[in-house]
Amino acid sequence: MSKRVKVLTAAAALAALVIAGSLLSSRLWGEKQSKANLSGPLVYSQGMTAAEFAAANDLPLEVVTASFGSREGGFPYYDMKALPPDGLRASVERELALYNEAASKNWLKIILKFVMWAAFLLVVFPLLRRGLVKGALRNWLYFAGVLIFGVALGADPSPMGTVKDAVVLYGQSGAIFPPRLKALGIFLLLVVLANKFICSWGCQLGVLQDLYFRLGQAAGLKRWRLPFTFTNTVRVLFFVALALGAMMGSDIIAPVDPFKIYSPLALTIWGAGFVTLLLAASLFLYRPWCHLLCPFGLVGWLAEKISVYKVKVDYAKCTACGACEQACPSTVMGAILKRDRVIPDCFSCGDCLAACPAGAVSFSAGRRQRPPADKFKKS
Repeated sequence: MSKRVKVLTAAAALAALVIAGSLLSSRLWGEKQSKANLSGPLVYSQGMTAAEFAAANDLPLEVVTASFGSREGGFPYYDMKALPPDGLRASVERELALYNEAASKNWLKIILKFVMWAAFLLVVFPLLRRGLVKGALRNWLYFAGVLIFGVALGADPSPMGTVKDAVVLYGQSGAIFPPRLKALGIFLLLVVLANKFICSWGCQLGVLQDLYFRLGQAAGLKRWRLPFTFTNTVRVLFFVALALGAMMGSDIIAPVDPFKIYSPLALTIWGAGFVTLLLAASLFLYRPWCHLLCPFGLVGWLAEKISVYKVKVDYAKCTACGACEQACPSTVMGAILKRDRVIPDCFSCGDCLAACPAGAVSFSAGRRQRPPADKFKKS
């Protein structure tokens, strides 16, 4: 059996492992609660108690009390002449959306996932700082990320979800779910502290794509490097489409959400087809979802502009050999090295550090230098 066939067989086996493991994990964690729904016109009358209003409309009592401005349930009855400012139905729909969001969460699993993220990233960070993340170790770290943050702990939460779900929820109901904003704040803080570190090593879909890319390169498959002007334009347009879709009451990502590979029972036929194409593309193209479609990828790219720790070049040591640029799986190292264009997303993979023969590339704090004017001029 050729090396290419072996590696591609490993790619298929990895997909099978992820799906089978995720099915088992989902069963062990249990299913999410069913959602409460509001159908038909609201039934109400002057002087109704909270319990009567909830029963008449088949609504949870806490949704009813919150709809009238009291999350503590302090109103014994309602004055139907003093409706919420945006109307009774809009208020009920907003509070019902928040109720369903909270009810759908397994808070124990979410807390455990954040603890595991902190522990895992604290392990990877010093390894990357010392330039030790390379070869087999890198692949095993990616594989561990797939198993821990995806197979064992599921599709939710994810960095992508903090942006996508926030946009969709607000567009559909005008609601803002505070725990999601807190999660988004934590993820963006991690991006700022260490260049896109949560995407690089903690995102369950990001590490899976990266692992597939490494398998493709090991098989000798041709590497595609799309221009950043193209990938970021697509990503911006997709974000706009996501926001417009949310305002019209739809979630354009939901039918093909690739994170659902970790919740296989939630995959539609279209979703399964999209995930298959995405993983196949990942064998040739570095992190296609992240570069082309991910809403958090776009927001994180903006935030990484002020990252404390990042890939840097010491031009006093640099021999201008271009080894780091060639080793980079995308076009970002060329931009970092020569500073002649906008710097694309950097996923802190460590390839450039491992490739530099002069030790001129580091993952360190501080501002990036600009190269001397004649550093990369051809003789």
